[in-house]
Amino acid sequence: GFCTNLLLLQTPENILAQTKSKTEIFCELKKEHAGVYWYRWSQERQNFEFLIFSSLLGKATYGTNISQDKFSVHGGSSHTTYSLHISHLHASDNGTYYCSVSQSSQLLLGSGTRLGVVDVLPLTQKTTQAPSSKKPMWCLTKRKAYSKKGACSPLVWVPLAASVLVLLLSLVPTAHRFYRLRRRLWLRIHRQ
Repeated sequence: GFCTNLLLLQTPENILAQTKSKTEIFCELKKEHAGVYWYRWSQERQNFEFLIFSSLLGKATYGTNISQDKFSVHGGSSHTTYSLHISHLHASDNGTYYCSVSQSSQLLLGSGTRLGVVDVLPLTQKTTQAPSSKKPMWCLTKRKAYSKKGACSPLVWVPLAASVLVLLLSLVPTAHRFYRLRRRLWLRIHRQ
């Protein structure tokens, strides 16, 4: 679902960075929270991955197989501004990054920052710091967000599963017809 209350302001919208360099994503909270979570959606791997949680005290908790050398979070003195630092950029870092806070057993996500990592930057474009936009945020339950398979809601997978089932059922008569034709052909060959 989408939230109408914009509690997080995430900037920039897009970043294009060079391999082996570093970048930074900013997240501003409208009010103080216990800390901020960072997630990455990978289009290539089709998964929503927990990267790091940074508490008010600055203590970091990392996700499974997440390098502490690559990711770090810096918090402002106001406890409402955070920035995710990503170093040693590689093509595997491509994806959309989300800052997130927990509220009423839900995770409220920012609008996302799309990171593209390339070997050579185009001459006309450097690392982009686009102005922020006021897009609505996704709301995910914590259970869904921690799932390794990602936050795929029933609104997506139920129609998808139904379509696959219909497709499989439509193949049954075709397979039966093919079997009968093959049987007839076999009988003709053996009669001669």
